[in-house]
Amino acid sequence: MLSFLDRTNSINILRIDIGNAYTAGMDDDLVGRTTTTTAASGPAKDDDGGSAGLGKAYFEWALTSFYIAYIAFGWLSLLWSRIPPHVYVASLVLSWGVIASLQAVATSYPILIVLRFLLGIGEAGFTGIPIYLSFFFRREELALRTAMFISAAPLATTFASSLAWLITKFGEDGPIVPWRLLFLVEGFPAVVVANVAFRVIPDSPEQAEYLTRREKKIARLRLSDPFDVGESHTDMTTSSAGGGRARCGELWAVLGDPMAWTTAGMFLLTNIAYSSLPVFLPSILTQMGHTRVASQALSVPPYLISFIAVLAVAKVSDALQSRAYLIAACALSSALGYAFLALSHRLSDMAGMNGNGAAALNMARYLAVYPAAAGFFCVVVLAIAWNINNCRGRNHKGAGFALMQVIGQMGPLIGTRLYPDEDGPWFTGGMGICAAAMLGVAGLALGLRAYLVRANRRADNRSGVSWGGLEEEEERRRLFAGEEEEKKKKKKKKSRENGVGFRYRYML
Repeated sequence: MLSFLDRTNSINILRIDIGNAYTAGMDDDLVGRTTTTTAASGPAKDDDGGSAGLGKAYFEWALTSFYIAYIAFGWLSLLWSRIPPHVYVASLVLSWGVIASLQAVATSYPILIVLRFLLGIGEAGFTGIPIYLSFFFRREELALRTAMFISAAPLATTFASSLAWLITKFGEDGPIVPWRLLFLVEGFPAVVVANVAFRVIPDSPEQAEYLTRREKKIARLRLSDPFDVGESHTDMTTSSAGGGRARCGELWAVLGDPMAWTTAGMFLLTNIAYSSLPVFLPSILTQMGHTRVASQALSVPPYLISFIAVLAVAKVSDALQSRAYLIAACALSSALGYAFLALSHRLSDMAGMNGNGAAALNMARYLAVYPAAAGFFCVVVLAIAWNINNCRGRNHKGAGFALMQVIGQMGPLIGTRLYPDEDGPWFTGGMGICAAAMLGVAGLALGLRAYLVRANRRADNRSGVSWGGLEEEEERRRLFAGEEEEKKKKKKKKSRENGVGFRYRYML
């Protein structure tokens, strides 16, 4: 798990540091080389206008190319149940680390764009880590464990901004320009981590060398949930070891599953906000009047708070075994933050602010980033956990998660283009779009909950029983203890075989 955390830090550091590198002088360096390279094929650009516009366009394509690959290769998450995880992880980390480091030697924007595309392929495989976590944890434990993985994103953003500040400050007089040093320092460690990952990451609980025989048996019993229809312990272990066959019917059934499409839509809208503000926050702060170094330093606190919020909200969600209401609350929190940022320009015009008033408004704009960032990071965690929780069977989980990734990762194609320079320093349009997107997430979450409530009631009616949370947990304990009557066991087994909703209840 520590290897995964370190790997996640590296992924998100480089994703964010394309923005930090931009503020550290990457654009000034690469646009000059690119303009020189392409001068013979077109009219020359003037230094103040054309070159700046060319650099911004190339920078946006460097961001977009990453997500094009990320979307096109989203199906790689299916391979977590086909390839032994320790082999898959090591291969992805090694290839990603090499490509990430090579960004430091890019001599023009076209080369950087190609490298970013290849980087997106390497990172696409890691989207399936929550599926891997489901091999080890029950569904009411998954949100917190997913949060431990996803929360590395805001934490890595904190490190990225801090590291960018240090490298920019101390690398100005060094032999390597700061933005190249950023990519090199933060990409190369992944090459070392690949070797560690190959040696220490288990494929399943039964193959974990650090567990005793008794602990492995306990893990098997914990994961043998009689209420998780369609997935047996055997399925889990064979899939995690790279064996077994995917049932095509289960894979195609996802395309007709409203729950899978709704969570994918939530992920799409969330990613519009998730991908845009972290990348452009240093530039936004610069436009607000802060220096480049101060902008990178001020980018740290919102994501540190988000890291804490993600873990806290996920723990509460698991304790309550509830996803929808918390997703809606976090989405509304994010929407309010973005709404204030979108309306701040109008507030400034209405109040005619200047001097101390303008400074106070800028501080308020900065503080609004906190609920915006914490809200969408929490939604990402809970939406992923909710998607996996309500997919029955490992093949359904893999297909449902792949659909969520392919659809959801289209959001960054919009998000990375929401903050053109001409909209600065207020970026009203981009902030308004993000606010509307997060409002949409809240609506979808509540709508999906209503749909799943009806589905649970239909399942109860078919099976002739109605179960509450505490009653269900107590019944589970009795089943594991072997205290149920044989007749009752046979009746429930028959219900499951007939597919009449053998006590399977969607998590709400």
